Amino acid sequence: MNNTKRAKELEEIILKHSSPAGRILSILEEIQEREGYLSKESLKYISKRLNIPLADLYSLVTFYSFFNLERGGKHTITVCMGTACYVKGAPKIIEELERRLGIKEGETTSDGIFTIKSARCFGACSMAPVVRINERIYGYVFPESLPSLLKLYGWKEK
Repeated sequence: MNNTKRAKELEEIILKHSSPAGRILSILEEIQEREGYLSKESLKYISKRLNIPLADLYSLVTFYSFFNLERGGKHTITVCMGTACYVKGAPKIIEELERRLGIKEGETTSDGIFTIKSARCFGACSMAPVVRINERIYGYVFPESLPSLLKLYGWKEK
């Protein structure tokens, strides 16, 4: 994308979110929705345009597990590693995802379809263990339920 077109798109997003409360989160969410992640260039533009130190933006996007600073797969699978999920088997879910997808946590499949991540807590402890795929939360996920869940997103067992 050329710089002029990118600046125009970013400007449209900024202007749409003119109310102060939650403005920056809404802007960042929409940029990520359009681009798939928050690029260094986009963060620099937002920093300059809204007069927010770049370090503050990085602190914000690294605090929230749903923001991505790197381009990931079409479907990002995030396993909750909060206490309830951890105790109820989250590490086994990560192991099974790695085995079935042939990648490690933090990696993306060679076809660009799946990325595996983990996060501290989704606040859905009553449904532990919890997995988020893109923006959808799934509760009571166990290693044996992963094949049917992955198939919803186009995975084919080999």
